[in-house]
Amino acid sequence: MDTMHALGQGFAGAMTIPHLWWALAGVTLGTAVGVLPGIGPAMTVALLLPVTFTLDPLSAFIMFGGIYYGAMYGGSTTSILLSTPGETASMITAIDGHMMARQGRASAALATAAVGSFVAGTLATIALSFTAPLLASVALRFGPAEYFVLSIVAFTAITGVIGTSVVRGLISLFLGLLLGLIGIDPLTGVARFSLGLPQLLDGIDVMILVIGLFAVGETLFQAWRHGRDEPHVVPLHDFSGMSREDWRRSWKPWLRGTAIGFPLGVLPCGGAEIPTFLSYMVEKRISKHPEEFGRGAIEGVAGPEAANNASAAGVLVPLLTLGLPSSATAAVLLTAFQQYGLQPGPLLFAARPDLVWTLIASLYLGNVMLLVLNLPLARMWARIMLVPRSLLFASILVMASIGTYSLNRSVLDLILLYAVGAIGCAMRVYNIPLAPAALGLILGPMAEQHFRRAVAIAEGDYFVFLSRPLSATLVIVAAILLCAPLWLRRRATASP
Repeated sequence: MDTMHALGQGFAGAMTIPHLWWALAGVTLGTAVGVLPGIGPAMTVALLLPVTFTLDPLSAFIMFGGIYYGAMYGGSTTSILLSTPGETASMITAIDGHMMARQGRASAALATAAVGSFVAGTLATIALSFTAPLLASVALRFGPAEYFVLSIVAFTAITGVIGTSVVRGLISLFLGLLLGLIGIDPLTGVARFSLGLPQLLDGIDVMILVIGLFAVGETLFQAWRHGRDEPHVVPLHDFSGMSREDWRRSWKPWLRGTAIGFPLGVLPCGGAEIPTFLSYMVEKRISKHPEEFGRGAIEGVAGPEAANNASAAGVLVPLLTLGLPSSATAAVLLTAFQQYGLQPGPLLFAARPDLVWTLIASLYLGNVMLLVLNLPLARMWARIMLVPRSLLFASILVMASIGTYSLNRSVLDLILLYAVGAIGCAMRVYNIPLAPAALGLILGPMAEQHFRRAVAIAEGDYFVFLSRPLSATLVIVAAILLCAPLWLRRRATASP
């Protein structure tokens, strides 16, 4: 009953006129930017973070939640009509979704993606409402040692799972750790990696790093690889929706995708990539018509899209209860919390229950708004993809520059923005994942602080991480997460 009462209070706060407007603005902006080719949720949230600088925290996070969910919705439109996923989680949707569009069934593909996203998002948000308080109560037992090892679990999980190479993942992680440690050591007062520049003694603003990696870096990469390409969008002449047969074949994949996506989103395994691939494989294996997959099977759109949106709600569970981002988008959202002087974790539920529960309630409302926006306005979203790429890329760089300059009104910030953007572009060229870098630069300083605190409490005993049962268990989990991908890849290579 405590959860229901708290959720009721959250709805009371979310259903005020100003907060409803911010939720609507968030889902509209998120969908509009998410529909644009080559732009995923992480880049969308990073790009629009500066827009909320002048808002109070409650309004800002209602808008962030809408942007996050809206970008997840918008990515399916790009995958289906253009076959250009804005993120890796939408790759599976593009396989059968684009084939359906080429066969004249674009409206059915868009409808099953929208309705499936609504069903999965609502069910997963319900699970979030009841799971988050339980995990927060468990997290109250965590000490510095457990928090440090939990950070290591996140590092190893996202490094080992994301991308095709553990080595590339480690390179990305250590780059993020290096960038996150720039500035004065809070314990000794010694300047680290500041290159003798007084402006770097306070470190590089995390906002600059996030916008540089995801917005500027991705834009430079897309402009270099696809800047001269003309978009070949499948025309959407009408929107007839789904037939009775489409509904019959879609509702079970929606539920299965939700059951797969939410728990895997909660685990620190990199966000939505694994759930969507797993959902697709499950649907193909149990289908009565496996030969249709890859040629326009509606189950190949319904299941992965449901898993994608369910995992988005799942990602919020460790973020809100432990302060642990398990995907690139969650890392950007953690940056948003820190910009307002808030630290997600179990104490956030006690210190700011109004913010937490109003945010969760706004996710329910945002899901309804997204369904209304995506079904009747499908043709309008399809036209947005016809925006010339040169105009699109230039607009993103202008918005990123204005947002960065507004932080401190410093030209050095702009130089750092494009330097980090160049690094991000190079990482994309050499297939080095960005998510570990984002996690390293945000969680690195926090992990260092918990490590020092744990060792100080243990009077210099470095075995404190193995002597405590919970932290020792997490160490074993981290070792398994780091070694398992290597073992699986070696086994796959050795098998005939």
